Amino acid sequence: MARINSNIPSLIARSNLTSANNDLQLRLQRLSTGLRINRGADDPAGLIVSERLRSEIGGLNQAVDNSNRASSVISTAEGALAEVSNLLSSIQGLIVQAANTGAVSDEERAANQVQIDSAIDSITRISNSTSFGGLKLLDGSLDYTLSGVNTAALGKIAVNSANFAGRSNIRVDVAVVNSAQTASLFLSASTGAFLSTTTFSVTGPKGVQEISILSGQSLASVLTAVNAFRESTGVSASYVNAGNPNSGLRFSSTGYGSKQFVSVQRIGGPAGGGWFNTYRVPDSYNFPASVSLATLQAGGNLISSNRDSGRNVSAIVNGNLANGDGLNVSVQNTSSTSLAATLNTTFATTNGSSTTFYVTGGGALYQLGGQITNSQQTNIGIQSLAASQLGGSIINGSLEYLSSLKTGGTNDLAASRTRNDFSQASTVLTSSIDEVSVLRGRLGAFEKNTLQTNVRSLQAAVENLTASQSTIRDADFAAETSALTRAQILTSAATSVLSLSNSQAQQVLQLLK
Repeated sequence: MARINSNIPSLIARSNLTSANNDLQLRLQRLSTGLRINRGADDPAGLIVSERLRSEIGGLNQAVDNSNRASSVISTAEGALAEVSNLLSSIQGLIVQAANTGAVSDEERAANQVQIDSAIDSITRISNSTSFGGLKLLDGSLDYTLSGVNTAALGKIAVNSANFAGRSNIRVDVAVVNSAQTASLFLSASTGAFLSTTTFSVTGPKGVQEISILSGQSLASVLTAVNAFRESTGVSASYVNAGNPNSGLRFSSTGYGSKQFVSVQRIGGPAGGGWFNTYRVPDSYNFPASVSLATLQAGGNLISSNRDSGRNVSAIVNGNLANGDGLNVSVQNTSSTSLAATLNTTFATTNGSSTTFYVTGGGALYQLGGQITNSQQTNIGIQSLAASQLGGSIINGSLEYLSSLKTGGTNDLAASRTRNDFSQASTVLTSSIDEVSVLRGRLGAFEKNTLQTNVRSLQAAVENLTASQSTIRDADFAAETSALTRAQILTSAATSVLSLSNSQAQQVLQLLK
């Protein structure tokens, strides 16, 4: 063809050169950035997916940091709790030493009290000063706030975790379905007096004691003798029908629950035979505070026995059967709330009694996942370790705390020495030690089973998501270098062809000669 106005081969060569140049620039861009997708036009669908993956990876990486920080918080609190445990152990030794009244003078006991006061003050100071980045850990700041608690029904409440799930408060219903019971045996003696000299043993959770009653003595003598050893046996005596000495005797454990027991065994005579007879009632029977032995007998509620055990309280908490231990109940790993509570005696020993309170806020919230959803968060409570809040135990119907061991308290060494009974102080201290140990165990379990496993799970997820994101977005250098070589060759060839196509039009000049 001999046309010069339209150089079609040149247009074709230029178009191919442009395409080759664009491809060359694309390969150079990918190799310089390391990314296959640098803008939306490179792969619109791939860009959307990769951006979502990048966002998820960023959230998971922060969740890993959150878990590691939470682990540091728990470790800080646990270190302080370990020191509190050491202080409580030192107090235990001082109380045991002070109880050795036959070898410890009043001056030594006073010196022990000074040390106890100092240790208790140190525990409160640790409670107030333990912090992480300005966040108080053990002063109750991370405990839950409660509202509407009926103190006549509930003594001490420890909410361990609560799932608010967008609610402003959580309602907690507690209903007793099986009352707590002491271990009880009933003694029937005809005419209300002993017909012969009798020796019998009284055994309880604290120990055993032999008692001898002369012939002709009344049941009042037995009542006085048994109650005289109440602290050493854990068994007390009372009339079956209050105020009626001839109604028979009731031997009861001083505490409630299945760990309590009473055993009355005649020595040197037929057990459970003759006129000296002991009975128990079925565990399902809930007897009132005062009842006649004849009424129990007539109702078929007496079983000949020389031993009986107590019964733990059974309660329903928000539809879940709580674990009972004496007057204490606890529910764990429910859908909304985990807690432990000490029920007051009257409430725990009354079938059908119920109460309600509310968890209104508080606790320590930890974001353990990459998304802000309730399922990826956990909430735990850390109670105050102040001496005025630690070791709550019901003693003689009232709630006693560790602070009662300080000078002037109801359970200090002077008061214990006056009543010649250090068991109350020991009970409060044992409860304090158990409370700290349980808190340490709970925090340790949270760190090991929740935080550490969460970190490992998140790290595995980050690895897999990063691999997926890399497959979509990162450049394959082997493929890109091959494509770069091809683009360079095509660019060079297109340039040469374009030059040749432009020179072909000059051949038309040969026709003008």
